[in-house]
Amino acid sequence: MSLVFSALTPHPPLLIPTIGKAEIGKIAKTKKAMEELEEKLYATHPDIILIISPHGSFFSDAFTINSCPEYTTDLREFGDLATKIKFKGELDLAYHIRAVTKNTGFPATMISEPTIDHGSAVPLYYLTRHLPNVKIIQFGFCDLDLKTHLDFGAIIKEQVLATNKRVAVIASGDMSHALATDAPASWHPAGPEFDKKIKELLMARNTSGVITLEPEFVKNAAECGLRSLVILLGVLQGMNYTYREMAYEAPFGVGYLTAEFAL
Repeated sequence: MSLVFSALTPHPPLLIPTIGKAEIGKIAKTKKAMEELEEKLYATHPDIILIISPHGSFFSDAFTINSCPEYTTDLREFGDLATKIKFKGELDLAYHIRAVTKNTGFPATMISEPTIDHGSAVPLYYLTRHLPNVKIIQFGFCDLDLKTHLDFGAIIKEQVLATNKRVAVIASGDMSHALATDAPASWHPAGPEFDKKIKELLMARNTSGVITLEPEFVKNAAECGLRSLVILLGVLQGMNYTYREMAYEAPFGVGYLTAEFAL
């Protein structure tokens, strides 16, 4: 089978030791879960990692397929000038996914941006430590409805299953940013309710429940991971997987959920 691994990860820059420093201890559960995920991913020997990030180039009406021969992380925004990791790009699979969207008129566009954002950089910092030759493709979501995000995941899945390479899919995203009065979006009652609901729906494998969440409820929760997650769920549609929550914590008023969808 071409799809060998799938997971949902948060992306707090504080997970990077040169950024988090002493503060990294406040997200120790998340750090431990990421290290455990790295071991699990390594055991599957992936050739390619597809990573879905909320923080790359954004188009409101089209998904992005970032295809580049080589990528480099850039964490200067967070005061880290030293951490520079290079990744090789997977051009062939990116081309086939783009060809399907182009031939069907699906709202997606291909870009070539060699600098990857922290939404990709933080998970890849942990997950690729022992995978120096793995290739990546970065995807970005858009403002279209959740059902269309699910459909995009299904397109990715078709091309993943058609390749003879071993592929991992990582959905990067944080949960609510409204879990405390000093949270980035301030406190809102929808915040904790959203995180609780998402965890319940994932445990029940209720994809329909995820994509039919009320837009106003989602907006008030001030999340950045839902659309990444829905694309991943589109990839997993029809597949036999076991959901496992590995860590959840919110010491800074932002929900960090780390989970594996074991195949």
